[in-house]
Amino acid sequence: METHPNNADEHSKQNAQLADHILRLKKKKNAILLAHYYQEPAIQDIADFVGDSLELSQKAAETSAEIIIFAGVYFMAETAKILNPEKKVLVPDLEASCSLAESCKPEDFKKFINRYPYHKVVTYINCDASIKTMSDLVCTSSNAKKIINSFPEDQPIIFGPDKNLGAYLAKETGRDLVLWNGACIVHEAFALDKIIDLFKTYPHARLIAHPESPAQILEIASYIGSTSGMLNHVKENDSDTFIVATEAAILHKMQQEVPHKILIPAPAMADNSCACSECAFMKLNSLQKIYNCLVKETPEVTLNPETSEKALIPIQKMLSI
Repeated sequence: METHPNNADEHSKQNAQLADHILRLKKKKNAILLAHYYQEPAIQDIADFVGDSLELSQKAAETSAEIIIFAGVYFMAETAKILNPEKKVLVPDLEASCSLAESCKPEDFKKFINRYPYHKVVTYINCDASIKTMSDLVCTSSNAKKIINSFPEDQPIIFGPDKNLGAYLAKETGRDLVLWNGACIVHEAFALDKIIDLFKTYPHARLIAHPESPAQILEIASYIGSTSGMLNHVKENDSDTFIVATEAAILHKMQQEVPHKILIPAPAMADNSCACSECAFMKLNSLQKIYNCLVKETPEVTLNPETSEKALIPIQKMLSI
């Protein structure tokens, strides 16, 4: 479909106006906007802080703002509320869920862990608050190895909900982890054959990958790490071309940091050879929705106090480690 310059200009003008309104409202209401790297560029550009799950958790714990607007997916906003029970936590869209979190239902996970009564439970932060209440420790992709290694070597461990991250951790730590069978559809979607084809065009490129990716992707990666880790690697490594295997929106921040380097989103399994992997849930958020939720101060994240208190324990343990 043909794109008309006038339409693009009008859209850009509307975004600029919304951004200005949001910035003024944030100041007036003592609000802070936290955005994940997977948010659209327009949201990243006006956020008070852009980061991965661990960084956003830390910022949520540190903020003195009365209102937290969380541009990410719902479980992230839940974590902010758990760490800040006295603050108002808002989300632009309640439907911004997570395929990984949805793959781990509380009633099913409870039955699963009951089968292993002598195991400690470590859960990836990408899960609902109710799953965190069943956990001994929570981790992020940034600190997962450190969390696993914090247990004695003879301590059996259940890891969930991401089986790919779990398999990677088992390989890296040498631990025999019992894995919940969950996965992120974004990281599961990378096409190995198309990545190999990219190397034919860019023979000197380095593949960097998030550990939520399947083993066949990680096996050919030059670097494996969290979104923040990948960003830092691109900045610090001497290579000038990178194929990036995570949600494509991370390239916005990366390109700002290394404007002279070539960054290529890893292709997904789609008919279009240029198709990259995007999270439909993350993309539900928009400047308009952020503005609306700040004006109306809704939708608000609410949690049962007992759930919040129980979920806080493994999160605090993680942050202390």
